[in-house]
Amino acid sequence: MSTMNAKASSESEEEASGMRSKILGVSGHLGEVKRGQVILVAYLIATLELTFLFMQMGAMPYLAKSLGLDSVGFGYLQTTFGVLQLVGGPIFGRFADQFGTRAALILSCASGSAFFLLMSISTSIPLLFLSRLPAVFMHGLPGAQKVITDLTTPSQRADALGKLGLCFGIGIIIGSALGGVLSTKFGIFVPTYVGLVGNLINTMIAMVWIPLQDKAKSGHHVAEHKSGSVFSIREILRLMKFPGVMEVFVIKVFAGLPIGLFLIMFSIISMDFFGLEAVESGYLMSYFGVLQMVIQGLIIGKLTNHCTERTLLRLSIFVFAGVGVGMALMRTVWHYCIVVVPMVFAFSMLGTITDSIITKAVPSSDTGTMLGICASVQPLTRTVGPTVGGFLYKQFGVSSFGYLQLIVNIGLFIYLLKSEVPLSEAKS
Repeated sequence: MSTMNAKASSESEEEASGMRSKILGVSGHLGEVKRGQVILVAYLIATLELTFLFMQMGAMPYLAKSLGLDSVGFGYLQTTFGVLQLVGGPIFGRFADQFGTRAALILSCASGSAFFLLMSISTSIPLLFLSRLPAVFMHGLPGAQKVITDLTTPSQRADALGKLGLCFGIGIIIGSALGGVLSTKFGIFVPTYVGLVGNLINTMIAMVWIPLQDKAKSGHHVAEHKSGSVFSIREILRLMKFPGVMEVFVIKVFAGLPIGLFLIMFSIISMDFFGLEAVESGYLMSYFGVLQMVIQGLIIGKLTNHCTERTLLRLSIFVFAGVGVGMALMRTVWHYCIVVVPMVFAFSMLGTITDSIITKAVPSSDTGTMLGICASVQPLTRTVGPTVGGFLYKQFGVSSFGYLQLIVNIGLFIYLLKSEVPLSEAKS
């Protein structure tokens, strides 16, 4: 069995190496240098898109309030954004598989430009809702993940994907601060102008620096893949039938769901339960972003190089269960500042490892679709979060999120101990 695994691993490495050369059009040392440059560009595109996204999140409540939108209407606005991203994730992934990562990133950045353009002319509530429409194709992070997946070997993938957490952390810190400063100092619509120009620049970066793809496909799968529509539900469901994919995806969805519901309600919890002002909540978000950068940039990569994916998946679930205990017992914001450290670690580890496992389990020609499906997990939480999270908080209090987190992850941990998920024990 070990010989077969070693052979499969070797073949996978050789296929990935050939794939990288085909995509870049070069080989040897020059190819490796260019590969590194393209990956850095993907990190840059993801960082800029996330920065602008968090910037508009900081300015959006003030814009909505100035147009006369109440808290209920604002909730509908957020839900609309979540639903569009939820629907668009798999479609964007299919688009990337059929037309290439370069075309997908250009589509994402161009959609971001349209998003901010419509926001900048939103002088009424209907226009503000209309401005959410381009969000269906705004998936810069999955696009960057697709670039990394195409240009790294399976053994390098988890580490490279983990570094995207740095982009996320930078986006939270700079974007949140920038949105507040620009809207307060220069006017509500200024962040939308900055976002419009920034996304146009991002589009140009993708057009110039991301290479065209010529992915190697073979046989029956090619015909099936090419003939399927970008909107094909059957093609998306087909990927879930690959060994281990459905199991890992279900773990990805449910392991962090209770904490996801808590984070959706955090703006209310920070005021009612912790008694924080808006400025203090901003500081807490910055603290969250710094933790994300440190953990993803310094810790996750080292662990993926020394431990198997199965071990790290079990570790993240075990830590999530411990986080549930901490959340059930916390009473002050200082308790939360302690609990959030293992919370960020578990979130980061789970996201990196599950994405790595799933993209290895499907053919290379389908990694975009799979990453798009994975990217729909957060929009799903944002969609159901206000309703389910609001019910839990109102009926059972903050501790209910912790108890639910503990129960769900104990069940998942027991399942992982008894199962062979993921199927391979190879190191990341």
